[in-house]
Amino acid sequence: MQNKKSQKWIFIVNPIAGNGDGERMIPELKSKIEAFKIPGEIVVTERPGHASDLTSKYADEGFSHIIAVGGDGTMNEIGKMLLDKEDIITGIVPAGTGNDFVQILGFPDRFEDHHWEIFFRQSIINMDYGTCNGIPFLNGMGLGFDAVVAAKNYVAPGETKMGGKGKYLKAILGTLFFFKEYRVKIHKDGKVKETDCFINTISNGRRYAGGFYLTPHAIANDGLLDICMIKKLGLFKRLDILLKVSKGAHTTDKKVNYYTTDRFEVDFGKEVPFHVDGEVLFASKFDVRIFPSKIPIIFNPEGNHYFHIDK
Repeated sequence: MQNKKSQKWIFIVNPIAGNGDGERMIPELKSKIEAFKIPGEIVVTERPGHASDLTSKYADEGFSHIIAVGGDGTMNEIGKMLLDKEDIITGIVPAGTGNDFVQILGFPDRFEDHHWEIFFRQSIINMDYGTCNGIPFLNGMGLGFDAVVAAKNYVAPGETKMGGKGKYLKAILGTLFFFKEYRVKIHKDGKVKETDCFINTISNGRRYAGGFYLTPHAIANDGLLDICMIKKLGLFKRLDILLKVSKGAHTTDKKVNYYTTDRFEVDFGKEVPFHVDGEVLFASKFDVRIFPSKIPIIFNPEGNHYFHIDK
């Protein structure tokens, strides 16, 4: 897709992303905008939700490119405001802690010089997005063990995340011994199946928590959600599965049900935590859907991206 409107870029910087890396990146960002002759401006967020407000403002003002400079949360705030604006191109300059979303696009956790060149070359692809109970997500969502871990590690938008990946690992280990699986009803093809749920991840991307590949086969423009359902496990099996997850090698285990679908419905019968692109919420029933090829986004065709590309 090519954007036909005249180019006008806005870079929305989350200054506290990556324990301050967002703010520290501003001088380099200014230098690259000038070096590549990009008709761009920089604006800095000041509070939770500000990136979403700024996105609406600059979209209404006719900006052709609205770019996140931060982590997964910043990208989510921007992306969810552009779901019905397919003439606006988005993208991310990674400056967060986990940086799971940028992996979809084939870029690393931090740009080196040649990545800036690839980014401003503007290879564009139309990406899917999902919704859970109407709440949009770009990377994915989780129920069960990973949602409880996310709740323990959750930092509200606008607050500084301390400890990064180490804190997340500590939350995983602290939850591992005491988590009790939920009983869940799964609605599929007009039938209802009841099972225990240790982990239930529904994804557009592959990576969570800075290095856990729960859905290692996900493609972000195939019009499908990747589902990883892990059944009730004993303690030693939990450790075994989690070690495999870090390499994406768990999908063939007999305790794992891995498949793709365009809609996923489950009922826990009680309110439980869930996370949507890292934001922690609570509900009892979940209706998850995919919306294909809705977000024009800059990606790295030379990197290990998660897209099908027509030859």
